[in-house]
Amino acid sequence: MSKMDAFMVVATFKPGTSMAEVLTVVAEEQAKVTELQAAGIIGEIRLATASRQTVFLEVFGSSQEDVESSVRMLPMAKWWDLDIFPLNEPASPQVAS
Repeated sequence: MSKMDAFMVVATFKPGTSMAEVLTVVAEEQAKVTELQAAGIIGEIRLATASRQTVFLEVFGSSQEDVESSVRMLPMAKWWDLDIFPLNEPASPQVAS
């Protein structure tokens, strides 16, 4: 298996999305998230849907394309515009010599 890098996916609901329609797939979404978390593909998920119509997903994959493909497996993804950011470790402080 190839190296899995961490990415942050910022998923914003597309303008005009019917939240009533979105709510009809919540159980299916939760089941798929559980499956992908068990497989080590999705980590943490944070919601800012009430104020910003945005979902933040920690996703692991070998490339941005791989990550997008994984996110697109989620039922709600059809209503999302995605921004995908590769994550890196914080810089370590330099020791003065």
